[in-house]
Amino acid sequence: MILDTLQQSGRYTAVHPAFARAFAFIAGADWAALAPGSSSVRHAIDGDRIYVSIDTKDGRGRTGARLEAHRRHIDIQVTIGGAEEIGWRALADCGRPAGPFDDARDIVFFEDRPDTWLSVPPGSFAIFFPEDAHAPLAGRGPLRKAIVKIAIA
Repeated sequence: MILDTLQQSGRYTAVHPAFARAFAFIAGADWAALAPGSSSVRHAIDGDRIYVSIDTKDGRGRTGARLEAHRRHIDIQVTIGGAEEIGWRALADCGRPAGPFDDARDIVFFEDRPDTWLSVPPGSFAIFFPEDAHAPLAGRGPLRKAIVKIAIA
């Protein structure tokens, strides 16, 4: 897991071959022009290898946020507006799946609770790798965020 400001995103372009392209898109994005729709509406950056979804929802608070993890994608979650907070727990420490892994959606949810909470204000981002279970939308009030998905392979 990585948490930082967009001003420092250049530090992370060597972590994964697709990060430079993803952060270049983020830096030049017209967020208002991208339609929201969570994971159901994808905006291609590089086909299925890199794409972004815009989420516009009310935060669920810590008690309503659910841990999730992905096998085939890295998430770069960028807060556009609102007071986002995201929970985190090492995937290896999650032992109570809430159901089977959904291969079509590349997601599994957990009954486990985060043991760390991250404040991700506008102008910041958090990166979650497959080893990171994360509980987005733990903030309060209206939130607008971008979720950039990067295929592992």
